[in-house]
Amino acid sequence: MFSISTLVDVVRIPPSLFGTTLKKAAINILKEKYESMINADLGYIIMILDAKVDEMGKMVAGDGGTFHKVEFEALTFYPKLQEIVQGEIVDITDFGAFVRIGPTDALLHLSQVMDDYLKSDVKSGMILANQSGRTLKVGSTLRSRITAVSLGKAASMGKIGITCRQPFLGADEWIAEEIKKGGSDADSDKPSKKEEKAVEVKEK
Repeated sequence: MFSISTLVDVVRIPPSLFGTTLKKAAINILKEKYESMINADLGYIIMILDAKVDEMGKMVAGDGGTFHKVEFEALTFYPKLQEIVQGEIVDITDFGAFVRIGPTDALLHLSQVMDDYLKSDVKSGMILANQSGRTLKVGSTLRSRITAVSLGKAASMGKIGITCRQPFLGADEWIAEEIKKGGSDADSDKPSKKEEKAVEVKEK
C-alpha cells in the first residue's frame, strides 16, 4: 500500500550548493540518496515530498561542507501479502504477464489468471482463454491479490507474485460481468408478484 513516511537523517551540504536555499539543497541530496531505493521496513521509496532542515548545522575540521539534521517526508509503497491491488498489464510473456502496481511490476503467472486453458500470444501481446473466450492484453487494467513478496536490496526491485483466481478479481470487465450476473441471480431468487399474492391469500 502507499503511505507517507516521516524519516530523519543528516545531510552534507557541499560548498557548491551554498548559493542554493538550504531546503532546496537538502531535498536534492535526499532525492539522490533515497528515491528509487528499497528499504526493508518502508518498501519502495518513490519520492521525497518535503523536508525540515536544521539551519544551524555543524562543521567538521578538514571538510568544507556543512552537516544538517533533516526531518523529511517520503512517499512509499510497501506490498503486503494478501493485499488487493489495481494494476495495468505492461508486458506479455510465454509464462504470463507483468502487471504494473505502484512503482514496480508484479508477475501474474498463467496458472494464476483463471480456471481455464490459456494460450499466451507474445507476438500480439495477448493471453487467450479457450473456454470462456476472455482475454488479457497489454494495457488491460485488472484487480489482483498479492501472493508472494520478496523485496530486493538498494536499487534492486525484488519480486512480487499476484493471482486473479478468486471471485471478483481479474480484468475490470470480468468483475463487471460477475457483479451483473450476481444481481441477475439474486433477482431470479425473488418470488414473482403472482407467488407473493398467492402467499398472501393463503395466509388470510
